[in-house]
Amino acid sequence: MSIASVTATTGVNGATTSSKAGQGWGAMGAEDFVKLLTTQLQNQDPTEPVDNTQMLAQLAQFSSLSNLNDMKDSLGTMTKQSDTLSAISTKLDTLNSTVAKLLASQPTTAQA
Repeated sequence: MSIASVTATTGVNGATTSSKAGQGWGAMGAEDFVKLLTTQLQNQDPTEPVDNTQMLAQLAQFSSLSNLNDMKDSLGTMTKQSDTLSAISTKLDTLNSTVAKLLASQPTTAQA
């Protein structure tokens, strides 16, 4: 089976591609996966096509990875919100303490 070469500017069959070199796997998204999948299907050996179970396994792995990335983003957002709430809570405790000290230092006036 021969594999066509792909460069940073011209892909298989002369299609233009964008290079994500140096960005790592985290920079790949659903669009990149679909491009890889269609390129794989276009260039497979017709006498030995890709096994359907392998194709489904790849799709399931990509779906799981996508869900995990979404979960990671959500957890990151919740962590930032938690940090903000913690900072607000600390400032409110300080304010409460200051107000209590001010009230304690005020002279009490007796009403006649």
